[in-house]
Amino acid sequence: MARIGIYGSSFDPITNVHLWTASTVAHRCKLDKVIFLPCSNKRKDKTIKTADIHRWNMLQLAIAKDDRFIADSYEMDQEGWNIYTYDTMKYFREKHPDDEVHFIMGADLLVDIGAGLWKKGDALVAENKFIVMARHGIDMLSTISRSPILRNHDDGRFHLIDKGLAMEISSTYIREEFAMRGEPRYLLPNACYDYIKEHHLYQK
Repeated sequence: MARIGIYGSSFDPITNVHLWTASTVAHRCKLDKVIFLPCSNKRKDKTIKTADIHRWNMLQLAIAKDDRFIADSYEMDQEGWNIYTYDTMKYFREKHPDDEVHFIMGADLLVDIGAGLWKKGDALVAENKFIVMARHGIDMLSTISRSPILRNHDDGRFHLIDKGLAMEISSTYIREEFAMRGEPRYLLPNACYDYIKEHHLYQK
């Protein structure tokens, strides 16, 4: 049985912190694989700045040398308004029936799920395992204890990583730097930096 983490984001672009986070989570949680899952460009809650082909190509460049990392286009290929994390996790559990599948997320998302803000949130929590990364100012244990959705499923399914994973370098910051002719070279993989320059991405 393999242990697999599902790591979703816009990856617009993928950053070194995305890679460092995935590597650290894989090490601490003894994951055999981390599946990078770029989101659909049709989601109402996100504005994607870059064509899917560029996000996908940069992701492939970024993870090419780490055998633990895989890219999957499942959500990218879906209509954004029809995608719920519950359905995504069900898809991956069915795709890997003999493995243990975990959803990797930040503590800010744990807060939202606990507050009942996610569609099918109750079922999502009831049927899945989670790796939750610390976010500044969020007490994860308190978040679980305050939420009936979370505390009634607190049977070990929440693996809380509370030390050393709160570092933030956002894709937004990198896009802004490129737009303003700044220098974000060492905030993302060299191959992705060169790709962005070659294809003139994120320019005003």
